[in-house]
Amino acid sequence: VQLQASGGGLVQAGGSLRLSCAASGRTFSRYTMGWFRQAPGKEREFVAAFRWSGGFTYYADSVKGRFTISRDNAKNMVYLQMNSLKPEDTAVYYCAADGSNSYYSGSYYYKEGIWDYWGQGTQVTVSS
Repeated sequence: VQLQASGGGLVQAGGSLRLSCAASGRTFSRYTMGWFRQAPGKEREFVAAFRWSGGFTYYADSVKGRFTISRDNAKNMVYLQMNSLKPEDTAVYYCAADGSNSYYSGSYYYKEGIWDYWGQGTQVTVSS
């Protein structure tokens, strides 16, 4: 699976951005898809995930209520709608895919090691 993230940019605090991630491959619907981010000088951290089955979504506490992950299996796309952006949301955002077909939930997806494929990242900068 190859992943291509896009949609990053510069936005003022309180604004919105929508990130997109295009995935190659015929079995996209069987991948749990996720978003991570890495701010300068910090480790990469989990943002959101959309499990491959059941429509379950998971969010980091820091973005809950502001960000929404969605997917379109017909188009092999996953999205991250980011509203009420804050300067602390500034980071490179990465999409990721997990092909394990697992039925885990919540914090399992916080771990970088479970993700099989990564996109190249897209920069999001939020000015105050």
